[in-house]
Amino acid sequence: WDDADFSQGVGTTWYQEYSTLGSTQNALVRDVEAKIERYMKTSYTAKWTLKVTWEDAPAYPSQRNDTRTNTYQAVLTTDGNQSFALLLYQDQGMRWDFTKLAARNVLIGFS
Repeated sequence: WDDADFSQGVGTTWYQEYSTLGSTQNALVRDVEAKIERYMKTSYTAKWTLKVTWEDAPAYPSQRNDTRTNTYQAVLTTDGNQSFALLLYQDQGMRWDFTKLAARNVLIGFS
């Protein structure tokens, strides 16, 4: 986890909200529910989900011609009782040069 720097016009942030209360769920929401059920071993039906995508995000400090970018997502979801956050990274998408980051003891994964 580190600071992304969009000040040089490199990278884009996108978001989409999925309100599923009383409506047909889409594939992303069904996938999020399945992941939560699989990894948390609990039944889960989302009432609200937010997906935020940072595409080609450069690490701080960024330069205009920065090609060592990272694409990742945060998915926040709730059923009104329980809430979950999923952090998803594109395959081979972590291209930040960790030797130039302020914190070098980086650990990627989950527990």
